Amino acid sequence: MSTNARWEYMKEMYLRYHKVVGKKAKGELLKEFCAVYKCHHKSAIRLLNGPAPGKVRPIKARGRRIVYGYRVMEAVEAMWRASNYLWSWNLKAAIPLWRESLGRRFKLSPQELELLDRISPATIDRRLKAKKLELKKHIYGKTKKSSYLLRHQIPIRTEFRDVCEPGWTEADTVSHSGLSASGLFAQTLNRTSILTQWVERRAMMGKSEAEVSKSFKEMDEDSPFDILGIDLDNGSEFINRVIQEYCRERRILMTRSRPYKKDDQAHIEQKNKTHVRKWVGWLRYDSSQAVEALNDLYRNELRLFQNLFEPSVKLIKTVRRGSKSHRVFDKSQTPLDRLVACKGGRTQKVAQLVELRKRLDPFELSRIIDIKLKRIYSLASKTPVQPLPPPRPVGARWNPWLRSGSKSTGWSPEVARSKRLYGKERRLQTW
Repeated sequence: MSTNARWEYMKEMYLRYHKVVGKKAKGELLKEFCAVYKCHHKSAIRLLNGPAPGKVRPIKARGRRIVYGYRVMEAVEAMWRASNYLWSWNLKAAIPLWRESLGRRFKLSPQELELLDRISPATIDRRLKAKKLELKKHIYGKTKKSSYLLRHQIPIRTEFRDVCEPGWTEADTVSHSGLSASGLFAQTLNRTSILTQWVERRAMMGKSEAEVSKSFKEMDEDSPFDILGIDLDNGSEFINRVIQEYCRERRILMTRSRPYKKDDQAHIEQKNKTHVRKWVGWLRYDSSQAVEALNDLYRNELRLFQNLFEPSVKLIKTVRRGSKSHRVFDKSQTPLDRLVACKGGRTQKVAQLVELRKRLDPFELSRIIDIKLKRIYSLASKTPVQPLPPPRPVGARWNPWLRSGSKSTGWSPEVARSKRLYGKERRLQTW
């Protein structure tokens, strides 16, 4: 049967099919149509129940219906970038804090604000997926071992359990050495509260005992709660007599983690990336101007922005299900909200921070932070890195008598070559 004949036959059968009444009669007609038209029974039903032959089929749009339009997602993306790329669950929890600023900045209608309140973390992840692939970096540390005898006088703590006061903290240093660890360069002393996740930081030139103790003292004065205990790693900047005396005078319990076990300090290791590296980067800062600029940022806008406007989650427990581990987190909250809920901080400072948050605009804070970060980046060291020696050619043997870049070798190139050739001849003769 030709194509035109099939088309004419289908138009005739279409009219007969819609005139026939009764299930049995339609079934007989379908059998006849399948035999002549040579198609499947279900295909025949779709053809005869579809639009009439000669009419254009309506094209149905595939995929999900777009609920959150361009303006809503533009506001979400702007908030995500201004908050330095918060996790979607924390971003969702931060929307009520940013809602007034978002509506004023992007002139959102009441319907768009309602959509902003309804958006889920999964939708945020899906719509921002393409923009998240460019934001992956690594952390590098520069830590020296401490005194063996002094280290064993400090008790080991592997984890914090049943913490109900905000004064229990973890601390660590983040180096800003760039590609070279030689010489003196800036360090960031980072400290976080286990219960509230409140973060305090100070930049210092090097990590001597005096610099670390001075930074600890400044952070204790600015902290909205009293420090009860501090958990440190085994670096020499922490395990020394000066820090030990500092903790003893202020009745702070000093503990340490196990060597080479970063999981013992999981809280501060996470904050090293989210609260230092993601903002300052991996550049080298080795000038007093850079340290002052970092401290100006750490003490003011960045401190308020992260502790008052950036929610975070806390791990409650880990449930084992067969071969997989399921982590259970609590509700996303800002460090200030957790501090208010626990009722364990310095009352006057906490009340001042709550009133201050009502007056601050997170977008304005983010703008000032960006301006200060540009100045900090401009203060990064411009010293060129020494190039690496060229690689040895393929098949070349290592010469134990010659050292690259050294003039104090015991053998001259001619002697070294003669000895290498002599050894090769001896091996050939033996063979």
